[in-house]
Amino acid sequence: MQPSKPFFEDEFGGSYLLLEPGSFIIGDQNGSGHPNEQPCTEVILSEPIFLGARPVTQVQWATRMGSNPSKFQDGWSAGLRPVESISFEEVEQFLEILNSEPSTYLGMNGKWRLPSEAEWEYAAKAGTSTRWSFGNKDAELDAHGWHAGNSGATTREVGSKKANQWGFYDMHGMIHEMTEDHWNKNHSNHHCTQAARKNSDSEFRVAKGGSWFTESDSSRSSSRRKFSIHQRRDGIGIRLAWEPMEKVV
Repeated sequence: MQPSKPFFEDEFGGSYLLLEPGSFIIGDQNGSGHPNEQPCTEVILSEPIFLGARPVTQVQWATRMGSNPSKFQDGWSAGLRPVESISFEEVEQFLEILNSEPSTYLGMNGKWRLPSEAEWEYAAKAGTSTRWSFGNKDAELDAHGWHAGNSGATTREVGSKKANQWGFYDMHGMIHEMTEDHWNKNHSNHHCTQAARKNSDSEFRVAKGGSWFTESDSSRSSSRRKFSIHQRRDGIGIRLAWEPMEKVV
């Protein structure tokens, strides 16, 4: 974590780092990605949010939801592994529970939500334009993420690999992470803002980041995949965003 970056911690010891306003290029800038990562488009983030430094853990989910649906629960440290095997619909219930409680940090009230695809990719790239935040060589991926080549066919404890330049862990592998965005086949007609792209008639959403069972290419910063709001997969989880709403009077 960068000491100068504003952050706060929740009751589970999870850190949420300030994602400052700025601009970046969404999509694959290296010519090695899938067509759904094109065309490269400049996106402007005008509003600050706080983004989880790590994915939501099993213990955090179970404490709020009363059960743990995750496949990988073996071992004393299972609670510190990311929650998975959850549907988007269940995530909406989880967020509703979180937002039913007071949410005040750093002298501000706010609300919990999932990040948009643009916000997620902005954090994952951390100011870079390379395939991964650490560069273009997949030989260096083992130090930064869990994937098919090193995971041992399971998830691992969150935050056990190197963070990227902005202090975010597990952006390259471990689990695909849900975003608020409805699935679009590519970045054509992107509105160029941080807001999620939504199509009211779509049951599919965008997931980012690769997983414990995917190859290295799927863990690139710009990679994306679609998933149904009804499905539960052991390779899909979440990372929370906290949106400041107003200062505490």
